[in-house]
Amino acid sequence: MLGKDPVMSLLARALDGEALRQRVIANNIANLNTPGFKRLRVDFQAFMKAAGAGSAGPLKRTDVRHLPGRFENGGQPGVEQVRETAVRADGNNVDLDREMIELVENALGYRAVSQFWTSKFKVYAQVIRGGR
Repeated sequence: MLGKDPVMSLLARALDGEALRQRVIANNIANLNTPGFKRLRVDFQAFMKAAGAGSAGPLKRTDVRHLPGRFENGGQPGVEQVRETAVRADGNNVDLDREMIELVENALGYRAVSQFWTSKFKVYAQVIRGGR
């Protein structure tokens, strides 16, 4: 049952993407004072959109804003180098304030996805116990 649940598949991909984003942000902060370093970012929203675009799945989409039912492509979030931001004299474009804001946003996103994941498992546990 769990292996075929499209929502659990989506949540697993979301958690993977959030974990990658955490590593990229930590890497940016670690290279704050590295001359010539260009910050990296994860295009997570484009990843989630592309990951779900491959299949309509077993669910009926009643609105174009609904996510498809399952993933068919094995895509991963894209990590890209940011070049269009202001660069300091040493060629580095990492802004600590921006990175800290993104770190907080990412932590909130990870927490929201993991709470939804937990609630799905509680539903399965209740079904297994026979509704008790």
